[in-house]
Amino acid sequence: MKQEATKYLQEYIDRMQAKGITPTMEDLNQKMGEFFRTQNNTPRTDFEGYSSLEMHKILHFTFNADSPICFNPLSWHEYSQVPILRQVKRLAEIISQNGQIKLTTAGYLPIKIVQELYPLGAPDEMIENAISKLGKEMDCTPVHLARLLAEASGIIKKRKGILSLTATGTKTIADDSKLFDSIFKGFCQKFNWHYFDNYSDDVQSGTIGQLGFGFSLILLSKYGNTERSERYYAEKYFKAFPMLLETVQPTYGTVLDYCFNCYCLRTFERFLYHFGLVEIKKGKRILQEETYIQKTLLFDRLISLMPHREFEMKY
Repeated sequence: MKQEATKYLQEYIDRMQAKGITPTMEDLNQKMGEFFRTQNNTPRTDFEGYSSLEMHKILHFTFNADSPICFNPLSWHEYSQVPILRQVKRLAEIISQNGQIKLTTAGYLPIKIVQELYPLGAPDEMIENAISKLGKEMDCTPVHLARLLAEASGIIKKRKGILSLTATGTKTIADDSKLFDSIFKGFCQKFNWHYFDNYSDDVQSGTIGQLGFGFSLILLSKYGNTERSERYYAEKYFKAFPMLLETVQPTYGTVLDYCFNCYCLRTFERFLYHFGLVEIKKGKRILQEETYIQKTLLFDRLISLMPHREFEMKY
């Protein structure tokens, strides 16, 4: 862009000098401002028709009013369809009813509570196929995720092996809208997406999926009506953020396969699935079968998009 800006400015100077006018520094600064405003407001195909300024808002101000992504309030019935919300709410209710939960000596939820919370969440493939037994919290990803998310979102707190409600948790436990808002933002902005996988935690790999999660929502909103391969979304994600591929050191396969699998696991299986926003038709990876993704009706009730808009640049 530096070369383009220099060329743009030089062409302006040449035009003005041909008329016998020497531009002032104020003139040059104004022209440069116009150039960058146009460049940063120009729709880009790799950003799905949004501009660089809009991508900045998608990345850093996802939940703000001028973000292209709109998060709509749901009805009571619709909130009840969010698996991880049901789990976090019930966990908070158990703590509220008993005053606290004493964790096991290893620091996890008692088996009885794990067994109560599991049916409320998204089914776990390992448990449903009897590969793992429903018992310990660490062997049950949906329950472990719900517990960690409740902590990360500030709903509950742990101290000396005891779980208790925070002041925020006490206020939001009866308000599905506030509770959902808290855990959704908590998952996106506070919870470490790398926690549940064995992918590298280096600067690049560690941010795959979580960086630009709003852009993934845009992709699902635009293309999720029909069943599509998960790789379809991974290709578009890395087209927008190719820098995430640059220094990755894969522990298996090619850089592209490694990063695609990482993105799909974190975005679909660990995030959107537990919020009831996608349906996943899993293929067997060992047979190199495709996994397919489709958004749910709940997704469209929750998320809508604003079309491309232009913004004034702030200096």
